Amino acid sequence: MTTEEKTSLEVSRRDVLGKKVSRLRREGLTPANIYGNQIDSVAIQLSTEQFRQFLRGHSRNEMIHLQVDGEERPTFIRAIQRNPVTDQILHVDFLQVSLDHKVRLEVTVHITGVAPAVDAHGGIITHALTSVQVEALPTNIPESLTADISILTELGQSLHVSDLSAPEGVDVLTDPETVVARIDIPAAERAEEDEAAEGEEGEEGEEVEGEEGEKAEGEEGEGERGKKG
Repeated sequence: MTTEEKTSLEVSRRDVLGKKVSRLRREGLTPANIYGNQIDSVAIQLSTEQFRQFLRGHSRNEMIHLQVDGEERPTFIRAIQRNPVTDQILHVDFLQVSLDHKVRLEVTVHITGVAPAVDAHGGIITHALTSVQVEALPTNIPESLTADISILTELGQSLHVSDLSAPEGVDVLTDPETVVARIDIPAAERAEEDEAAEGEEGEEGEEVEGEEGEKAEGEEGEGERGKKG
């Protein structure tokens, strides 16, 4: 995101609080709050349809300039509460930030490229991590980071957080050893390997039992000879 791009949403202060906010939802409004470091929390409301349109055309970690009673507040969406059955938006939390101070946010990781191990060895790509935490100035927060899987040439290889390329001024805070994507062995081959491993264990077990059996017979023979003597 660049400083030239500015996304704004018109909101208004909210007097309806607590359980009474259900009335706002029926009227097509979504209750929300603005909070942040060293600022008082502000209860607001915004058009539900307008917010839904915003979500369809923008990323979750894009800075939003909320217009509150003629005052502009730079914010990020911190949380969206939804109804688990209907997916209706119930409440939104906005984090107000200072443009001069770094913030920490979750950024989506997108897979790009083609892994040679897929065609060459029939490997299966597993996307193990969908987002990472980054720290940067609000105007430098990227919409997403890309993970190029074209370096994965063999089965069992993995792409880690340390392999991600972040823009200048952006620090990735997630553990660099965390796996982002990996090439797994096809399920059929994995099952064959498991069966083969079980078979080897069974053969080893039979050999051990046979040796123990021979020793036991020998011991009994010595005991019988001792009695006869």
